[in-house]
Amino acid sequence: MSTLKNFIRSIIPDKLLHAYRENKKNKQRKSIQEQADKGEGLILDQLIKELRTCGIKEGDSVLVHTSFSKIGFVEGGPKTVVDGLLSVIGVSGNLLMPSSPNAGYQLNYIQKIREFDVRNEPSKMGAITEYFRKIPGVKRSESPTEPVCCFGPKADWFTSGHLGELTPYTENSPFARLAEANGKILYIGVTLDNAGTSLHILEDTVSDFKYPVYYPEVFHVLVKQLDETLVPVQVKVHNPEQSSKRKCDELLPLFESKGVMKRSTIGKAKTLIFDASKMLEVMIDEYHSNGVTMYTPQGDI
Repeated sequence: MSTLKNFIRSIIPDKLLHAYRENKKNKQRKSIQEQADKGEGLILDQLIKELRTCGIKEGDSVLVHTSFSKIGFVEGGPKTVVDGLLSVIGVSGNLLMPSSPNAGYQLNYIQKIREFDVRNEPSKMGAITEYFRKIPGVKRSESPTEPVCCFGPKADWFTSGHLGELTPYTENSPFARLAEANGKILYIGVTLDNAGTSLHILEDTVSDFKYPVYYPEVFHVLVKQLDETLVPVQVKVHNPEQSSKRKCDELLPLFESKGVMKRSTIGKAKTLIFDASKMLEVMIDEYHSNGVTMYTPQGDI
């Protein structure tokens, strides 16, 4: 399906594609407003119930990817979503969210910046992630391309290893540490096609990964830490040519059949729940056994 979508996008003129997306957004806004006007939508108690039905429980470490608009009307806005998540995982749980300052290709972003400001650079990963980033006590990792925010008793551990990593998905990254901690990944209103960061752990875990996922140039940028210390780091970013070949959602049947993933609903949003450790285990096994990657979801056929 993602291959067909990419083909269709490639043949539609940019103006028409932009108009289609704007029309879609306007319909979504209208639907949300109609819910609000009717006093419908998601309230905190219902959200908590739905999160528990998904399998999220007290003490969990959860990385959450969201599309706020897909949920429908939420009374209280992004705060309600964050409050619900924190209520369900409790004081012993850890809530993580991506907070990348870039919503497009990493190469385009890294070529334009000199410095990444950990404290002040906003998240481009949606309204919920930006609200979460600003909450007192939330820690943010110091990767200039894929920083992750975390709140919880292990927030320092999840975020502290990211500074200075040449690539963002190494064993020291929050993404890999989530798998190590037997955490979960929650996709609310999004799928692997538009939020597949955890798939990249495979590329940084396997030695001599068979596809050129990283652009050959190494970039030099500064990371401004919370105390305003500037730390020079080297960074590699994804190769747009290889990135255009991703077929992430075509991996969903595999993950579902292996018991890695299950489906649910939050509000009006289709929701996917992954076991992060099993996800990585299956990716590594299927890569070595069958050549399965996000670029070759059917394997080496």
